[in-house]
Amino acid sequence: MIVRNFVLSTVLAASSCLAFQAHTPLNVRSSSTSRVHSGSSSLAMRDYPKPNVEDTDNYRFANEMSRSFKTTLKITDPAQKKKVAIIGGGLSGLACAKYLSDAGHEPIIYEARDVLGGKVSAWQDADGDWIETGLHIFFGAYPNVMNVFDELGIHDRLQWKIHQMIFAMQELPGEFTTFDFIPGIPAPFNFGLAILMNQKMLTFPEKLQTAPPLIPMLIEGQSFIDAQDELSVTQFMRKYGMPERINEEVFIAMAKALDFIDPDKLSMTVVLTAMNRFLNESNGLQMAFLDGNQ
Repeated sequence: MIVRNFVLSTVLAASSCLAFQAHTPLNVRSSSTSRVHSGSSSLAMRDYPKPNVEDTDNYRFANEMSRSFKTTLKITDPAQKKKVAIIGGGLSGLACAKYLSDAGHEPIIYEARDVLGGKVSAWQDADGDWIETGLHIFFGAYPNVMNVFDELGIHDRLQWKIHQMIFAMQELPGEFTTFDFIPGIPAPFNFGLAILMNQKMLTFPEKLQTAPPLIPMLIEGQSFIDAQDELSVTQFMRKYGMPERINEEVFIAMAKALDFIDPDKLSMTVVLTAMNRFLNESNGLQMAFLDGNQ
């Protein structure tokens, strides 16, 4: 599939939830308007209202960077226009093409499959059943994604869920436990309270063992996080005396979700960067699903 100059709202909304006919290239033109609304998006949010994800420094920075493609980074001389090949039509490829188009360039996406969207793509098979490439969720602490959804007027494609984290209990197959976030309590206290209220995931001594290594992350911020780059997740745990069950119940899942590898091969800087973002934004861990997810 080859996608040339296009209005990303049409492509992104479609690739999120709709099927593409096999071997049918998408050819749509770029837009010069500052804000585009998808005509195909008519679904309203369900379950829970969209949280306030805009009132964070990270979102404001993402918004400022996004606007720069239409202002300071936008070409003023036609001779500056570039034709840019983008390999892969997942979210990153589509977003890259959108911003290149905003800046006045000509992006061309080359996608091996007949479906756009990458990990969030879904399509109907011959029996009419929807098939997903893989379940993907969107957290409130995803400022770049939330910003581009806002620019494209497709926030209604996200179905927000109750503010809680759900974990499968490895020692009790088929059972689940939750970290429940109480509304109105600011970060990072809402996360600490959610952990303390849960009585199934970790014992109280295990919680006490887990907290001290994470306090420098909250106090020192990115300087402490970057300094852990030489340690794997497993090495960091053992250096600071964290209980092994944290690895089994939490870090294995985080490592697989972040980089598809085991904790003993993943830099702790990656995990701490994600945790720091989630812990410092009140709605950072609230999650949403695309309305195409089944």
